[in-house]
Amino acid sequence: MKPEYKPYLVRLLVVFLISTVAMLVVTEGAYLLQKEDTDRPPKTIQIVIPAGASDRIEAGENIDTLPENLVFVIGDTLEVVNQDSVNHELGPIWVPAGSTGRLVLEEASKFSYSCTFAPNNYLGLDVKKPTTWMTRLTGLAISVPTTMAFLFVYGLLVYPIGGKEKKGSAESKA
Repeated sequence: MKPEYKPYLVRLLVVFLISTVAMLVVTEGAYLLQKEDTDRPPKTIQIVIPAGASDRIEAGENIDTLPENLVFVIGDTLEVVNQDSVNHELGPIWVPAGSTGRLVLEEASKFSYSCTFAPNNYLGLDVKKPTTWMTRLTGLAISVPTTMAFLFVYGLLVYPIGGKEKKGSAESKA
């Protein structure tokens, strides 16, 4: 390696380390501040249809166990437990009285299913992609090189390599 390139490579390495640490703090800080309930591994989420639900629905009453917003992650399993004496349906899930039906949510989308145990006869499901380590590393991989380039060029403009030595040697020659 030629000696005139060594100070630039050392500075580039230092700028790389500073950029990596800075962007790690920024990207992870942003992730933690914006973290949602869907930033988790898949799990089983259970909805219980209580006994007498069909009578209450016919009377126009809400079922207390039915959440308003159903947000899932790809890979979640929706489990519908029917404790009612009447068969119920939630989209593709047919749940006979006294049994349990399951649906694995494999696609990110907003679904609107017909639902016999909801007062308005439909139930909306929002299935989202989870934030994974790979997503977070991609953000870091995008931000580090651009920050590094900016800091390297800015550093050369503000603190030129060999700037004082060249001035000193130029003055001694004069």
